[in-house]
Amino acid sequence: MRAKLRLAKDRRLIRLSALVIAATLGAPRVAWRASAATLTSDQVYTAHYENVLGTSFEIKTLAASETDSSKAESAALAEVDREAKILSSWDDASEFSKWFRTQNQAVPVSPELFEVLQLFDQWRSRTGGALDASAEAITRVWQKAATEKRLPTQAELDAAVGAVQKQHWALDPANRTATHTSDTPLAMNSFVKSYIIGHAVDRAIRVPGVRGVEVNIGGDLVVRGDWNGQVDVADPRADAENAPPITRLSVRDRAVATSGDYRRGVEINGQHYSHIVDPRTGQPADEVISSTVIAPVPSTAGALATAFSVMAPEQSERLAASVPGVEYMLVERDGKIVESNGWSAFEVPDREPVLAQRPAEPALKLVSEETKPVEWTSGYVLTVGLQVALQNEFRARRPYLAVWIIDGQDWHPVRTLAVWYDKYRFLHELNEWYGTVFASNSKRGMQLLNTVSSATRPPGSYTFQWDGKDDSGKLVRPGKYVVYIEAAREHGTHQLIKQEMIFNGAPQKLNLPGGMEIASAYLDYHQISH
Repeated sequence: MRAKLRLAKDRRLIRLSALVIAATLGAPRVAWRASAATLTSDQVYTAHYENVLGTSFEIKTLAASETDSSKAESAALAEVDREAKILSSWDDASEFSKWFRTQNQAVPVSPELFEVLQLFDQWRSRTGGALDASAEAITRVWQKAATEKRLPTQAELDAAVGAVQKQHWALDPANRTATHTSDTPLAMNSFVKSYIIGHAVDRAIRVPGVRGVEVNIGGDLVVRGDWNGQVDVADPRADAENAPPITRLSVRDRAVATSGDYRRGVEINGQHYSHIVDPRTGQPADEVISSTVIAPVPSTAGALATAFSVMAPEQSERLAASVPGVEYMLVERDGKIVESNGWSAFEVPDREPVLAQRPAEPALKLVSEETKPVEWTSGYVLTVGLQVALQNEFRARRPYLAVWIIDGQDWHPVRTLAVWYDKYRFLHELNEWYGTVFASNSKRGMQLLNTVSSATRPPGSYTFQWDGKDDSGKLVRPGKYVVYIEAAREHGTHQLIKQEMIFNGAPQKLNLPGGMEIASAYLDYHQISH
C-alpha cells in the first residue's frame, strides 16, 4: 500500500455555517435514515457534559422520542461510570489502582481489566514498543523537570526507559488473574477511552426506540446503528472551535480517534514539548503532530492513533496494512499529510457553504491622506478563550453559550463565533444574543454542527477565533468593537461578559473576570505566525 502525500494547508475546508451550532435542530423535524432512502419521524437529540473521563462528553441519538433519547444518554453515562471505576488510573479506589498496589500476587480481575491488560500486551508487541502503559514513567520525568524549569537529564531519561522495558504484569487466561510484577508507574490511557466509548455506545443503542448513537469523549468517538456520523477532523495548526477542519468525514459503524501534541504537554524555557512520548527513547514524539485513525473496533482506533504519533509514517503504513478495516491520516511537523489508500472513501467531497454568501467585493484601498487601513489589519486574529466552570470537579451539563462581536460605532451585530445549546426551545435563555442577534438573523437558519475528532482537551477549556470578517465573509473596518460571551442554563443561572476592544494592528491581551458559569476568559488580539 503506497501512502499519498499532500500539504495540510491545502486541505482546510470552509465551515458549512456562519454559526457554530453544537446542538439539535430543535423544532420537530424529519431525520434521514442512513440505511435507506426513506424518511422517518425520528429526531436527532444532543447532550453535552464536562468532566467526563477528565474531558468533554457529547452524545447524539437518533430516537423516536426525547424520552428514549434520555434513556440512551443515561445508559451511556452509566457505562462510562462503571468502567471508569474499573480502569481509571487517577481514581485510587478503582479496580486498576487497587491491583497496581499489589506485588507478585496473582489477583482475580474483572473481564474488562483483564482484556485491557491483554490489549496492552498485544499492542506493545505489534508496535515494537511504541505503545506502552508504562510510558507514564517517562511522562513523569518530563513533568517534574518542567516544574523545575529545566530539561530532563539524560540519566533521568535512561532510567525511565529502563523502567519501561521491564515486564509489568503476567496474565493467566485460564484463571483470569493478573500478577503485578514491577514498580514502574502505569497509566491506563492511550486506547482505554475509546474502549470505554465503544461499550457506552453499545449500551445506548440497545435502548428501545433508539436507531443510532454517536458518542464523542474528548475528541475520540464511536458511531453505531442507523446513523452516518459527520465528523470534522481538527487542524492541529488551527484548532479553535470555529476554525475550518483539516478534513470532513462521513462514518458509519466505525470508531474515529485522533492523537496529537497541540493541546497538552509541558512548557520548558518557552518551548512546547508534547505529552506523547516515545517509550523506546524517552523523548517527546514531535515528528507527527496529529494522527487520526478510522477502525471498526474502538480500542484499535485509539491504540493506533497513539502509536502512529510515535512511529515513523512508513512503520505506521506497514502496521495499518496488517489490521483489517483501518484507515488513517497523519499530519507531519512540516505540514505534510500522509493518508492510507482507503482514507478518501470516508471523506466528504468539498462543497459550497450551505448559507448564502454575498458576492465577493473588490479589495478596499488605503485612505491616502491618512494612510490608514479601511479594513481589518491583514494577518491579525482575535482569540477568545474561556474556561467553563466545572461544578466542583463533578460531571455537569455544559451551559448554553454564545460568543459574538458587535460593532462599537453603530452597535449592530457583526459576527457570531459560537452558539451552543441542546434544546431549541430553551435557546431564548441566551436572552442577550437571542434578542440582539438571532432575531435579526433567524432567516439564515441553523444546522447541527458536525462532531469533532481532535487531540483530547482539558475539561471545559475552549477557544474561538475571529478573523475580522462579518457573518457574510466580508472584512470589517478597524476600530472599536465589543466582544460578548453569554452563558445560561435552562431556567437557571445566567452570565454575561462584554469587553470593548480597539482592533487596529496593535496587539493586546486582556484577562476577563469569571463568574458562575464561565470561570475565566481572555481575549488575545495578535498576528498569526506562518
